[in-house]
Amino acid sequence: MPSIREAGGDDWPAVWPFFREIVAAGETFPYPLDLGPDDARELWLRRPPGRAVVAVDEASGAVLGTASMGANRPENGSHIASASYMVAPAAAGRGVGRTLVEDSLGWARAEGFRGMQFNAVVESNVVAVGLYRSLGFEVVGTVPGAFRHPRAGFVGLHVMYRGL
Repeated sequence: MPSIREAGGDDWPAVWPFFREIVAAGETFPYPLDLGPDDARELWLRRPPGRAVVAVDEASGAVLGTASMGANRPENGSHIASASYMVAPAAAGRGVGRTLVEDSLGWARAEGFRGMQFNAVVESNVVAVGLYRSLGFEVVGTVPGAFRHPRAGFVGLHVMYRGL
């Protein structure tokens, strides 16, 4: 299992290559396909009270994945957390995503959030949907055709939730 630690600016050079690859593929995130490194870094590396982490291989020190988390909404919606995750394609299937999600759930509980909500889980991303379900998240709604997938066409975006 990888270890999780707070992400800093020094981690960005290791995150950016797989972040760019995942976003440019256009299959899982509704970000601009040509998102540049500076804008991506500003978007992903949240400052407190939000949090960004990296999953690191303990033996090699390689960054295997990352998560960005914080309140889902400000003010009256700030008691519900949200998070996004990216796993380096070379590290897929090694438990990195599960470790990141479990870490973010622990952080959200410790920070006093009452639940965690994912606002836009691409319906065709069956690996992520399955992982989230296995960790207690439920699909509470789906916006049909809300995501333009490069190969599957218009697919739904799930809103997923889990109480804490």
